[in-house]
Amino acid sequence: MSLAVAPILVPLFFGALSLALWRYRIAQRVLGLVGTLVLLAVAIRLFQVVHAEGMVVLHMGGWAAPLGITLAVDMLGAIMVVLTGITGLAIALFSMGDTPERHEHFGYYPLMHLLLAGVAGSFVTGDIFNLYVWFEVMLIASFALLTLGGERAQMEGAIKYVTLNLFSSAIFLSAVGILYGLLGTLNMADIAQKIDQVENTAMINVVAVMFMVAFGIKASAFPLFFWLPASYHTPLVGVSALFAGLLTKVGVYALFRMFTIVFDHDVAYTHEILVWVAGLTMLSGVLGAAAQYEFRRILSFHIVSQIGYMILGLALYTPLAIIGGVFYIMHHIIVKTTLFLVSGVTYRIAGTHELKDLGGFFRSRPMLSVLFLIPAFSLAGMPPLSGFFAKFIVIRAGVEAEAWGVTAVALLVGLLTLYSMTKIWAEVFWKAAPDTESGEPAGQGSTVGLGWMYTAIAGLAACTVFIGLNGEPIYALAETAADQLLNPDRYIRAVLEARP
Repeated sequence: MSLAVAPILVPLFFGALSLALWRYRIAQRVLGLVGTLVLLAVAIRLFQVVHAEGMVVLHMGGWAAPLGITLAVDMLGAIMVVLTGITGLAIALFSMGDTPERHEHFGYYPLMHLLLAGVAGSFVTGDIFNLYVWFEVMLIASFALLTLGGERAQMEGAIKYVTLNLFSSAIFLSAVGILYGLLGTLNMADIAQKIDQVENTAMINVVAVMFMVAFGIKASAFPLFFWLPASYHTPLVGVSALFAGLLTKVGVYALFRMFTIVFDHDVAYTHEILVWVAGLTMLSGVLGAAAQYEFRRILSFHIVSQIGYMILGLALYTPLAIIGGVFYIMHHIIVKTTLFLVSGVTYRIAGTHELKDLGGFFRSRPMLSVLFLIPAFSLAGMPPLSGFFAKFIVIRAGVEAEAWGVTAVALLVGLLTLYSMTKIWAEVFWKAAPDTESGEPAGQGSTVGLGWMYTAIAGLAACTVFIGLNGEPIYALAETAADQLLNPDRYIRAVLEARP
């Protein structure tokens, strides 16, 4: 089995096995844990091969590119697959202590594996139509996970979620059809090679904007981001964390992939649009978060604001900016997943996500308080954590590009992010719990399984610290990924010259 296809086959295999054993709760839990461990193991091995030997390319069915389905994994793809494995393992650990039995009987674990397969497939595909296919796999799995439990708030959030994402899919598929009509190919490397031969550059720009809108919706970029804060706070916390960590990053990844390797013919037009999108996404997300007083809704709006930083790295389109964007993606997947999982523990203990009804956790749960502070400070960009280096690189790239307006917005958003994290700290951890004589949480929820939940959070927090303390080697990985994106000739040759 080729390493390129392993990150897809592993979750599909364990998902099918979980579905076959759907009556056995313990078996599904074990398969969830083992399956994500195996996924992480093959992801790390794939990363090692890409790092040591270069791109891994697989032509499915023995059909050489551009005729057949191609899997192509460069450094960015390998990094994203490893992050998928880490996030999946953390969610599987957390779910051991948090997922109700009725959700497990309704297919929680098979759907989780299916979602991970869709995410991994998006990161390794070299074919634009199959990117669409994997997007739809993710949409199906995520919609089912979003509605597990059938509560009113979940259904309302799910309707908004699926409506906007179906709209995005329709635009995506239309853009794929037009691009195929213009070029006669769906292979990304072949598209990149042929696109400069098209005389009708205006039509290419139209297609580029269509892809920008489709992927922008998936990434929750301005102005069509409102589906995310309307839905991510409604499902199980483990589901919210999985969505927060991975789903929007697939949209960001697709933007990075398409607007470096394929649509680099008119950067002054396409990437200028992205600069405006990045600035408005940062600003609208952080202002939305500042107005919220519900734990997960604050975090949901901050997903939007942080997506703006990643898009800004792409929009500036300098080597340093692309490095910053890739670094930011790596940092944010870990940090945002951690914060959502922390909100799950506070909900388990206190029985609410409303800040006004929380408090006293610093006194009663000092370890949890520390585990919140690490990703919170990292999200706000405090040194020496991962978020500081991610923000610093992007902002420095903005200064070097003399993009003063959007750089000022990025600095302001960083300060407002710190305000939101301070608000959560003051309301949830520092103040006394309301309506209790001891000033500690009332303990409405069960504490069974908290060990699993703490393990997942501690592991992710350790990853955040590791990235911060090893900024130089992580920067080197981001630099390699950025170099490959900005110099697509190597990607094109590796795909088109590889033998089946």
